[in-house]
Amino acid sequence: MQRIDHIRLMARYNSWMNERLYTAASTLPDEALSAERGAFFGSILGTLNHLLVADRIWLGRYSAHSANFRALQALAELEAPTRLDQPMGADIRKLTALRKQLDSCIEALTAEMGEEHLDQPLSYCNMKGVAAQKHFFALLMHLFNHQTHHRGQATTLLTQAGVDIGVTDLLALIPDEL
Repeated sequence: MQRIDHIRLMARYNSWMNERLYTAASTLPDEALSAERGAFFGSILGTLNHLLVADRIWLGRYSAHSANFRALQALAELEAPTRLDQPMGADIRKLTALRKQLDSCIEALTAEMGEEHLDQPLSYCNMKGVAAQKHFFALLMHLFNHQTHHRGQATTLLTQAGVDIGVTDLLALIPDEL
């Protein structure tokens, strides 16, 4: 499998898992979603919100890529977060709408990019203003790894709240080669 095919698979997995996660979370009342649960970002809603913040930040950074990806132009209308726990929406319904928008942007971005874009360095500044220059492919892998990490936390919090999200493995989307 070529790297670009793997990135597109990860984008599909990201959308699939987020849909499952948000559908499961939506079965809980707002109070349960906002309840402090001792997680790094406090609650289920706080964890889902953090993923939106981080995705928005990274997609904004990807806008500096020399390819000038059209898919990222949709971000111009979205506020750029200034901190990792900045509220992106007051409730699960607002977060769901934003999640769908960002997932569509990620899938459109991966459909637009080619193998030739992956080896280019990307310059950006982190949240503290520290400049960095890293391999674009590695930064894409970081985006997907970060999502998986925090979705795992959200899945645990949902399970503890009595909600079964079901199958979460990437394996479910990897086609058989028979």
